[in-house]
Parts: sequence; structure tokens; C-alpha cells
Amino acid sequence: MAYPLTERAEAERFSISVVGMLFVVLRVAAILLSLALCLPMHYLWRLFRIPSPWPRFFLWSVATSCGAIIKTEGHRLKQNVFYVSNHISWFDIPVIAGVTGCTFVAQDGIASWPIIGWLCRINKTIFVSRTDRMQVGNQIDIIREAIEEKYPITVFPEGTTTDGHRLLPFKPSLFQAMAPPPKPTMIQPMLLDYGAASKDIAWVGEEPAIDNAKRLFARLGTIPTTLHFLEPFDPADFADRKAICAEAERRIASALSASLSGEPVV
Repeated sequence: MAYPLTERAEAERFSISVVGMLFVVLRVAAILLSLALCLPMHYLWRLFRIPSPWPRFFLWSVATSCGAIIKTEGHRLKQNVFYVSNHISWFDIPVIAGVTGCTFVAQDGIASWPIIGWLCRINKTIFVSRTDRMQVGNQIDIIREAIEEKYPITVFPEGTTTDGHRLLPFKPSLFQAMAPPPKPTMIQPMLLDYGAASKDIAWVGEEPAIDNAKRLFARLGTIPTTLHFLEPFDPADFADRKAICAEAERRIASALSASLSGEPVV
């Protein structure tokens, strides 16, 4: 769940103009059309046991259909990498996956969401429980097994979303899978930056997911989006999961501070 952001008035969530509703209809139609194209192609690739690019293409189409104009900065590692990112909205997932082709570690409640949960499973999302401490060991084993595969993984260690202008303390539990990693793997922190549009993208407070999606779909104009790929580091150089987590948080916090100050990030 997201933390409260009291400055967003309750009525603002539902104030959508006629033009905004037209944008909602057009964007939903574009996403459904993309799904109708990508889904049968994905299963065709699966039938012939060929790595499928279609989940990545679909998620990229979701981001661009909603107006995202995505650019990247820094050198992105493409294999044997464990991405760590700040977290602003559910919209982060199509943006990041569309660029990197990664899968995600997500809370298990999402698995039961209609359509979204199913799409997450197609993209090999790793579902973990944030409440059942008895399952932590099993979850770490699942993440370590996924790291051994060829596709990259992204985690959001804040555990919830922010308004894009601050970081919440990182939670070290998921970094246990990297202490040490099951094979040589680098950690690459990244800063996701929507710029001035962050206030429109952010999913915070008690706003229902459907209201946030409608508000984003109804938004006029583009969403300038930058993924800053920061300098990667070797988790084997750190003593334990807490030290690894602290280093990732330090790098992303420094990048966010530079971004907010108008300074070069990478």
C-alpha cells in the first residue's frame, strides 16, 4: 500500500473532462489492440520453445500508448544483472519492462488482480508475501533460482510508492538473494524520473488502482520519462544484505538529489 499524500483532494481523483474520457477510451482501445496482437504471438513463440519478446513489446506499448516518451541515460547491463529502482506507480512496470525486458519481484496480492495478475505471470513476475515471515526463506530461494535464468530482475526495495521527489527507507530482505548471488551477478541501481509529470503519475495515498489508471489515461500531453542507469556494483564486495541494500539506496538517493537540483545524474 502507498503512504498518505494529503495534498491530493478526494474530488480530484474523479474529475475527468469529456476530452479526458476520450483519451481514456482511445488508450484502452490501443492497449487492447496491442494485447490482441501480442498474446497469440507469445503463445506461438512458446509453442516452438523460442524466447518470447512479446510480453516486453506489450508492456512497452502500454507505456507509449499512455504518452510516455522514454529515454535512457547511462550504460545498461543486459545480462547477469539485478536492477534496483525507486517506485512511483504501477506505471513503472511497463516503462521499465518495456526498456529492459526484465521481470519483477511483486507483492503476492497483485497475483489475484483480474487481468493484471495474469499478465504478470506471463511476464514471469515473482510474487512474494510482505506479511508472512515464515515464507521469507522460500521466497529468497525462488528469487535465487530466477537469478540463475538469463532474464534480468527488478526490485522496488522501498516496498511502496512515493511522489517521485523523495525516497522511503529501503527494505533489505530481498537483497538476501544477492548475499552472495547464486552466480556472478552485478547490482545496477536505476533512477526512474518522470520530471514534472511525477505528480500526475504517482499512485499514493488511498487512491484505488482503477482511479489512478483512469487519471493517468485521461492525462493530456506526453510523459517525458528518463531511466537513469547508474554505475553497477558487485554485491560480493559487501558484507551482507544490509550493506548491499544501503549501497543501492545511497546511489539512488544521490541520483535523485542531482536530478531535483538540475545536475547531471550519470
